This record gives sequence, structure tokens and C-alpha cells, in this order.
Amino acid sequence: MYTRPIYTKIKKRLLEPRGFIQVLAGPRQVGKTTLAHQLKDALPFVAQYASADEPTLRDTTWIEQQWEIGRLRAQHASAVGALLILDEVQKIPHWSDIVKSLWDQDAALGIPLRVMILGSSNLLIQKGLTESLAGRFELIPISHWSFGECQDAFGWTLDQYVYFGGYPGAASLIDDEERWSQYIVNSLIETSISRDIMLMTRVHKPALLRRLFELGCRYSGQILSYQKMLGQLQDTGNATTLAHYLDLLEGAGLIVGLQKFAMEPVRQKASSPKLQALNTALITAQGAISFKEAVADRETWGRLVECAVGAHLINTTKGTKIEISYWREGNKEVDFVMRKGEIVVPVEVKSSQKRTSLPGIEAFSKNFSPNKKILVGGQGIPIEEFLQRSPDYWIQSEFGL
Repeated sequence: MYTRPIYTKIKKRLLEPRGFIQVLAGPRQVGKTTLAHQLKDALPFVAQYASADEPTLRDTTWIEQQWEIGRLRAQHASAVGALLILDEVQKIPHWSDIVKSLWDQDAALGIPLRVMILGSSNLLIQKGLTESLAGRFELIPISHWSFGECQDAFGWTLDQYVYFGGYPGAASLIDDEERWSQYIVNSLIETSISRDIMLMTRVHKPALLRRLFELGCRYSGQILSYQKMLGQLQDTGNATTLAHYLDLLEGAGLIVGLQKFAMEPVRQKASSPKLQALNTALITAQGAISFKEAVADRETWGRLVECAVGAHLINTTKGTKIEISYWREGNKEVDFVMRKGEIVVPVEVKSSQKRTSLPGIEAFSKNFSPNKKILVGGQGIPIEEFLQRSPDYWIQSEFGL
């Protein structure tokens, strides 16, 4: 069975003496539960796995019951200890308060019980962590699958990854595109919106949230002001509501609104967002164009390639010190900007092999004097190579225009 590269990092942490609660947070269907079971089978101590992902929400008594089972196993294992895995724990109201209490009790009594928490709603997980578990946890972001992972696990080509997006559970369905699309829409999109957002968070305008998600996918890669979004959505809401709903959609791993690059954070927050789907499958599964047609349509394919690059940059920088944004001034635009401390690197994406000018990069360079400039595709770094490496590699490497 294929194991993701993050597996080694998590295993190493769990083999250390009991120190912190390990929290794995990320979108639905990216392999968090599979990782947990792989670790459960590979680690040298007994483990108790339990999931709160049920139609009827459980309460904190359920956590206490599972914790007690974990304690009994740890006590029977003596010095080796045990591992308790709680999946989708954010679905239980006040989960972090009871986890804090139980964790602190174990610390006082010297019970060798390690704990791993999995969650598919980043916002709810992080809220519980910061409110109750400060100083007691390590957060491990579990992102969408990269091109390199899909290539290693399924033998996918670059074109397959750009179109099908890399949800591992749907990989076996890509030869039947209609079935694949239905799986993405019904099992991933609908479940993420109805269960990970609406069931767990107060949403005053559910229809607006759904339409915003569809708009974000349809206009992925484009910059839209909140007023233009409201016009497209035919809603009388306000920018604050849309910004909040974008945060909820980002927390569920669906779409994000990238901010405009600026040296001052205040100016950055005031910008119009660039909509970006976090997995290209969210775009193609809802569209009418087939894989073969998409590859043949230069405009469609160029858009999907840019979205794949953007998703790669955002997903692989979760939990790092690298910030991803965009830049535009007048009619001059840079697709993405990577920033790590004082290092600034603009990134332009071109799917065509034709030599073209880069007016956006040139204008950006005059304004900010970046450390280097990167072209992905065209006459620059091959798209396949760029997607196989982390953004930090390109920031640190000597390659640049």
C-alpha cells in the first residue's frame, strides 16, 4: 500500500516520548484516516481508533469513553504505552475542553498514552486548539495530493493530474468520467459543504455559500472584487459575509481567495481576492468538458494548468513560513508571488511553448526588486518539474530568470 511522504514525519513524532498531541488537519478524502490506520499497524504499541464522523453528533462522554479504553491499553502495555486516535473530533461540541482535561490528567498520573487527532475542518480544529490546547499540540497539515504523489501511487501523467486533480479515492474511476464526476460532486463537494461547513458552523445564507463555491470554481485564477462577486451572485449581501464564506470554504479545503502582494499587510488585506480552487477536480467535475476536449482546448487547458500550479503552491506551503499571493497594477499582472521573510519571488505560468514577453514580471521587478523571477512552462521550468518540487526548493535554488 502506498504511503504518503508525510507518513515518515508523523511516525517519527509518535515514536518520541509522550510530549504533544499530534493533530492532523486537512480536507476530506486526502488520506488522513488511511494514514492513521497505516501508523496504527506499523507502530510498536497498541492503538485505539475511533471516529466521530456519524450522522448523529456524539458528545464529550464519547471522548471520555474512548480515552478510558486508551488508558487501559496503555496501562497493560506498561512502559511501551499506547496510542489513541480520534477521527473527526471537531464534530463534538467543546471537544477541546475535555481533551485538555484528560490530557492533563494523564500527564499528572504518568499514563503513557499518546494521542492523535484527525479533523477535516481546519477552522474548527484550530479554534479548539487555540482556545483550550495551547502548548499541548503539534499541528500537521495534510494537504491535497501532489503530482509527484499521484505519479508514484497511480502512475498518472501530468495531463491526468492537471485534469483529474488528485483525489486518491477517485483515482480508480477516471476511465469512467461520468462516474468520476458524480463521485467528486456527491461524495466530496456536497459532503464537504453540507457536513464540514453547514452542519458545524452557523451559515445565515446557505444558498449564497453554495453559489460562492460554484463562482470560485468557475472563475478560478481570476481576480474579482467583492462587489463584482455580489453582482454575479445576484445577492444583496456585503463584502464581510463573502470574505467569511471564503474563509469557511478555504477551511474545508475547497477554494481560497488569494490576497494581492504588498509590503504592508494592511494594504494586502484590503485588496480584491484572486479566486483559486485548491484542487482542479473541483473545476472539471462540475464542467461539461471531457478530459480529451480539455487537453485539446488551448484556453481551457492553460487555465487548468495555472490552477494546478496555484493549488500546488498553496497546498504545499500550508504550515510553512512561505506566503502565496498575486500582484496586479493596472493591466500588468503576476500570477503568483512567493514570499519567505525578506525573500520575494514572482511566478508566471505559461502553458504554451511559444516565447512570450512578461510585462507583469517586468513591472513587478521595477516596484519590488525581487530576489529572482520564475517562469513555469513555456521557455522556463517545465510544468512537470515545477510540480514535483516544493516551493521552498525554488525559493532556495539558484534557478531564475
